[in-house]
Amino acid sequence: MDITVYSTKGQEVRNMELPCFFGVKVSGVLLHEITVAYLGNQRSGTHKTKTRGEVSFSGAKPWRQKGTGNARAGQRNSPLWRKGGIIFGPQPRDYYTKMSKQKKRISLNMAFSAQFQKGNIVIVDSVKINKVKTREIVEILKNLKIEDKKVVFAIPDYSDFRIASRNIKNVVVENINNINAYQVLWADRLVLTPEAIDLIKERQSK
Repeated sequence: MDITVYSTKGQEVRNMELPCFFGVKVSGVLLHEITVAYLGNQRSGTHKTKTRGEVSFSGAKPWRQKGTGNARAGQRNSPLWRKGGIIFGPQPRDYYTKMSKQKKRISLNMAFSAQFQKGNIVIVDSVKINKVKTREIVEILKNLKIEDKKVVFAIPDYSDFRIASRNIKNVVVENINNINAYQVLWADRLVLTPEAIDLIKERQSK
């Protein structure tokens, strides 16, 4: 599997061969499972409504039982009343789903393969910038003709690059050692460097 390597100016530099995990069979079921687990693990789970025992009302009976013409009422915190307690409302919970290391590794391989099959992977020989300026990143995106896409840069040395790109919408810069299947699938274009491919190859072969 050969792919073209570009410079940051958009010029073709050479061709390189991709590792074998860019050509594995893709399982939609596993990718869906890993995506749901990842999104669930991002949730804080702190949502909460108050039950009738937690709303701020006294326990006094609003009016006497008979003779007023009103319906019987025992407390103002009834769920039937305005500002009363909530029945079966959301309560704090943990949305964490544990995924095995094998599933994470295989799903990442599948995500790379899916993006390669769609032609969404862009290899750049180097992404070093002269100044930590947003315009440097904008120029690279224009040269690669991906300025209107959701772009993920998965690169080894990313600190300056991340700072320079954080004001650009739909551009994510991630360390290649921390990349996951969801981030790969989210991107319209996944930008890698040959060095990043070597690192991910070493990581996936363990």
